[in-house]
Amino acid sequence: MVGKKEVGTGQLLEQLGFDQQQLQTPIKDLSGGQRRRLQLLRLLFSEPNVLILDEPTNDLDTDMLAAIEDVLDSWPGTLIVVSHDRYLLERTTDNQYAMLGDGKLRHLTRGVEQYLELRKSFGVESKSTGAASAIPQVTGAEKRNLEKELARLERAIAKSHLELDELNKTLGDQDPADYEGLVALGSRQKELETKIAKSEELWLDVAQKLQLS
Repeated sequence: MVGKKEVGTGQLLEQLGFDQQQLQTPIKDLSGGQRRRLQLLRLLFSEPNVLILDEPTNDLDTDMLAAIEDVLDSWPGTLIVVSHDRYLLERTTDNQYAMLGDGKLRHLTRGVEQYLELRKSFGVESKSTGAASAIPQVTGAEKRNLEKELARLERAIAKSHLELDELNKTLGDQDPADYEGLVALGSRQKELETKIAKSEELWLDVAQKLQLS
């Protein structure tokens, strides 16, 4: 069961990118991403109450990232995820926690944005104490993560723009006498515009990091 819907084995296999031919492929011949998806499928088939996942989106292309996110987002049980994938965490979890290298576990009441602020403040503190600072070199894995992040942001921005376009059409057709309806739509319009602006700002930041890597 995914969400509140019964999902058959074949449907779940297809949703996570396995076709009939691949079902006959020996596990040793599967790619890293396929093995990771297979591990997740085995967990899902056992219908656990709790899922504990460590970097579940590693080695996945953008289409499979979206499929995994869809499955986890509708998972009815408790989900504990360790990940550097910001979009995955924001979409599939209600609470985020972070460790910043000082042995403390912090509850991020404002989500990933708070984590980024804390990282920045930690960097400022280390400079003020005279610690040697060097520009970190981006590894191959970090570069791939940046590329994934860029693709996810592009998807999120496109999705928000589509929703905003539909909302603007609805606003145009809205009865002027329906004050409460207009206020609700206007509020959602502002939320989407703010979300798009923040996503585009993040996209520029990630794109710049990729350019410098």
